[in-house]
Amino acid sequence: MTNIKTSIKTEKSSNPNGEIVVEMEHLKKSFENNNVLLDINLVLNKKENLVILGKSGTGKSVLIKCIVGLVEHDEGKLKLFGQSISELKEKELTNLRRKIGFLFQSGALYDSMTVRENLEFPLKRQLISISKKEINTLVEEALENVGLSDTIELSPSELSGGMRKRLGLARTLILKPEIMLYDEPTTGLDPITSKEISKLIIEVQEKYNTSSIIITHDIECAKLTANRMIVIKDGICAAEGLYKDLESSSDKWVKSFFE
Repeated sequence: MTNIKTSIKTEKSSNPNGEIVVEMEHLKKSFENNNVLLDINLVLNKKENLVILGKSGTGKSVLIKCIVGLVEHDEGKLKLFGQSISELKEKELTNLRRKIGFLFQSGALYDSMTVRENLEFPLKRQLISISKKEINTLVEEALENVGLSDTIELSPSELSGGMRKRLGLARTLILKPEIMLYDEPTTGLDPITSKEISKLIIEVQEKYNTSSIIITHDIECAKLTANRMIVIKDGICAAEGLYKDLESSSDKWVKSFFE
């Protein structure tokens, strides 16, 4: 296995404050005889958009599911805000997860609920003492932020693919997470809508000061959103750098993503 790391910068180079919100050291994950993550070492800096590229089946989605706790890693260290999640009690881990927003590929919307009800659901579940007036204010603000104010009484089935993505993002952002995890945010969208979603990811970063990991195979999305990029190959972080670093790489495998 060849390590083809191309960046000459350190992991903290894009973050002058040097504050790390996610840190992985020698992270491993297997499913029976399928070794998915062999040795993952990465950091996500505060207020940074980190894009992760990789061929299908390389474990990109497994990696971010480990962060949010949907999948438990086998070995190595995983720290969120300096806390090792394997050492936390269940209540502490639950509180930590509230700081994380996860945008699934499908949006994970409830088709039996209206747009309004989809947004109300996480508020009522997480913020028990919240008033109806506060809920209405947050719902309206969330929809305005993603340009969907006029869809509030519609059902998700009445929305286009791009609008469903926006609604999924609005529902995730309504709890104001500090970390955003995007799993293929532009999958299934036309080029124009994909560009709109990519720009929205940047707006979220700027408005909410979020730290984000963006899993994508869409090179245009990566170019627009990334402060830094990592390429996964054979279960390791094989290359790292700015977009321009990787685009001009002499390694043919890395270069193939940009052709």
